[in-house]
Amino acid sequence: MENTEKRTIRGLPLPVSPVFFGTAMEPLMRDGDAAAGLLDSVLEAGVNAFDCARSYGQAEVALGRWIRARGCRDEVAILTKCGDIREGRVEVNRGVIREQMAQSLDRLQTDCIDLYLLHRDDPKTPVEEFIDTLNEARQAGMIRLFGVSNWTHQRIEAANRYAAEKGLCGFSLSSPNYGLARQMKDLWGGGCVTLSGPENEDARAWYRANRMPVIAYSSLGRGFFSGRFRAGDYEGARRVLDRYAQEGYLYEENMARLARVETLAAREGQSVPEIAMRYAFASGMNLFAVVSTASPERLRMNLRAAASPLSGEEAAWLEGPEP
Repeated sequence: MENTEKRTIRGLPLPVSPVFFGTAMEPLMRDGDAAAGLLDSVLEAGVNAFDCARSYGQAEVALGRWIRARGCRDEVAILTKCGDIREGRVEVNRGVIREQMAQSLDRLQTDCIDLYLLHRDDPKTPVEEFIDTLNEARQAGMIRLFGVSNWTHQRIEAANRYAAEKGLCGFSLSSPNYGLARQMKDLWGGGCVTLSGPENEDARAWYRANRMPVIAYSSLGRGFFSGRFRAGDYEGARRVLDRYAQEGYLYEENMARLARVETLAAREGQSVPEIAMRYAFASGMNLFAVVSTASPERLRMNLRAAASPLSGEEAAWLEGPEP
């Protein structure tokens, strides 16, 4: 493993890379033959944290099999999630958590999950039920830390107030969308939450003040800042981006931001994705970024970006009016 900077998450004994490898990609979701080789290259590049979910096909199985075969459980941190969209609605409660946690432990071939997240919020379930259930699992040694994905900071606050009142552990981390590309539409439905854009400055200020780790997904806009098409090239973008990215990010405002990224990238002698990732790490939040790529060099690029965030002035310019 390369000697890359590692960061501490309170309550987690293993320092982790600022980049989490996202397992929602082929061949992990199919548990294909190439999965082990890909995961070997991820660890060798210096990334020792893995983002997974119960709903990512066979990714948990592939990850668990690889960890067992390599004997590297003490070297890596596993993040996985429960609860997802079912027939257009979210259902997460005590029963779902217990059932899916047991399944994840079995699939990952581990006795304890390092970071366990609720993949969606279910407003029908009171926060007390979530906190009580997850504390029971933590006390039983099944999970180390727990948090949420796609929750508003107001709902996190309510849950953690209850936890404090009862002397229990609250949510320790959060995984929303965040990046330079504004997410104009909920990509998957069911209450996806983004911190991007001026309308979410209050949420970002809350995270900066509380220092809660933010495990940001889609920081490059699902390929919008891949550098594989130029600003203004809508046809090229449609050839590169999947339908989710097109629906969420393919808008004039984001094309204007891409134009500014291209300008700064040329000035700095860097790539478009490196500048966009440096922007994400300039947020002032306690940020970690989920990255899905089969390229070890792309992983190393993201690690370099984490170590050299843009200045506040540069980040503000990228957000600014059309050049």
